[in-house]
Amino acid sequence: MPLSSRANRVIVIVLDSVGAGELPDAAAYGDAGSDTLGNVARAVGLRIPALRRLGLGCVAAIGGEPPPARPEAAYGRMAEASAGKDSITGHWELVGLVLDRAFPVFPNGFPPELMAEFERRIGRATLGNKTASGTAIIDELGPEHQCTGRPIVYTSADSVFQITAHEEVIPLRELYDMCTTAYALVVDGLGVGRVIARPFIGAPGAYRRTANRRDFAIPPRGETLLDRMSGAGWPVVAIGKIDDLFAGRGITRAEHTTSDADGMDHVMRAVDEVDRGLVMANLVDFDSVYGHRNDPAGYAANLERFDARLAALLPRLRPADLLVITADHGNDPTTPSTDHSREHVPLLVTGAAVATGRDLGLRTTFADLGQTIAELFGVGPLAYGTSFLREMFPPSA
Repeated sequence: MPLSSRANRVIVIVLDSVGAGELPDAAAYGDAGSDTLGNVARAVGLRIPALRRLGLGCVAAIGGEPPPARPEAAYGRMAEASAGKDSITGHWELVGLVLDRAFPVFPNGFPPELMAEFERRIGRATLGNKTASGTAIIDELGPEHQCTGRPIVYTSADSVFQITAHEEVIPLRELYDMCTTAYALVVDGLGVGRVIARPFIGAPGAYRRTANRRDFAIPPRGETLLDRMSGAGWPVVAIGKIDDLFAGRGITRAEHTTSDADGMDHVMRAVDEVDRGLVMANLVDFDSVYGHRNDPAGYAANLERFDARLAALLPRLRPADLLVITADHGNDPTTPSTDHSREHVPLLVTGAAVATGRDLGLRTTFADLGQTIAELFGVGPLAYGTSFLREMFPPSA
């Protein structure tokens, strides 16, 4: 049987920030000792039977009972070949695009002359302009923002220009327009990776961010698996912030989500409605709600909620399906840092045609996943990555 006939639908679920241990160069990024899955497991413990059955314990130090002798998935770990540790870089590499230089970062805030021009264009002064945790800067500057109407601008260790505003002070449409203005200055002008709208609601001491986040990302710098597949007529369904991270490119249907639970609802519907092609979902709460807030208990609980949804998804897979579970970087909530961490990511692939218990080893780039899917659908080869298709499928009888 030809390899390309083994599957005609691939579902990729990216658990945003669920890293599986530091990369060799982690210290250069300030991330020595980071191990998102391992440290959460050690701090809290993890009840994730479905992920354990697939073989997560073979690639991450999650403690508990030993991994099964024959996991129900092919399993491995992937290292990031690109410079950086942000979501855009990780997602682009997953679909075959390796970057030789990181996006620019601004640890001391953005240049005064740029901020002056931004303020001139939006007709408002701003607050902040520094590196900060999103929730911390809302607590710090939210009251002044509500009194003055000035939007709060901040950045992080990632290449981002983030604008946060109370939805009752600056309406969403105006906030999004501000992001478009910033995009022209920092993405088009400086090559920054993303502008992010981060609206919030509530009162001082009880602020909370809403699900109306929107990412305005730089378009991919080269051709990706998504471009190849959609160009060849395959459906490419993007769930969560996937559409934003690729600036809509190579995507035939985009579905935005309000939470990881909502994201899994969309995945379940796609499994019922999309008969062929690629479904790619990002579950962002691991990163935005728990990782950036240094909440290991919340992180563990979210993994357990995902595990329950995964257990319900697995029986709904069709004989010609592949399900891939991976991540884009780490964000260890047990470390002092609230930023992403430079880590390996897990790789679990299951489906009726997959050789269960097959060890895919340590992949030297996330792009191996994109190359594998490209070979499966006959749209490769991509510029980067080594396919593991033949390692994953047993020889034909």
